[in-house]
Amino acid sequence: MSRPTTKTDLLTVATINYEKLNTIISGLTEQELSTPFNFSGDVKKKEAHWKRDINLRDILIHLYEWHQLLLNWIQTNKSGDNKPFIPKPYNWKTYGNMNVEFWKKHQNTSLDNAKSMFQKSHDEVMKLAETFSNEELFSKGAYKWVGGSVLGSYFVSATASHYDWAMKKLKAHKKNCVNKRG
Repeated sequence: MSRPTTKTDLLTVATINYEKLNTIISGLTEQELSTPFNFSGDVKKKEAHWKRDINLRDILIHLYEWHQLLLNWIQTNKSGDNKPFIPKPYNWKTYGNMNVEFWKKHQNTSLDNAKSMFQKSHDEVMKLAETFSNEELFSKGAYKWVGGSVLGSYFVSATASHYDWAMKKLKAHKKNCVNKRG
């Protein structure tokens, strides 16, 4: 499905991708869960996240932290305190460093806690999305603090698109584990 441009599509695709991601997670074997991610052998996987995240917990925490960014950004701006989506000292050029800080912050978080935190934050994001009208989510100018984009695009990025990212990563890891066995 193409990138959602309506509230209905946003909620549908976010839910579908969340369920698909959870299906992949529940299908991971003990070997896949205990084997650290290693994509160094794939020259196409150049982005920093391919080296940063080494297990399922890291992925779930990344998703959780981006949910928190969205939830906090909307709450802060709706209360009249105009703040950018990416908190200082970071910006869209340096958000990779912020992601590394998220990773560092959660190195002692258990996988069970990461799963629980992710599930709870997903539910909170979906409930928040429900509170907005289609026009509030997908009309330019609905909220000045969103800038030149639409609020819905932030929801899509923090849910459906990010879940796609996580699924691709987990599938690549599963493939690596099969290749090691084979």
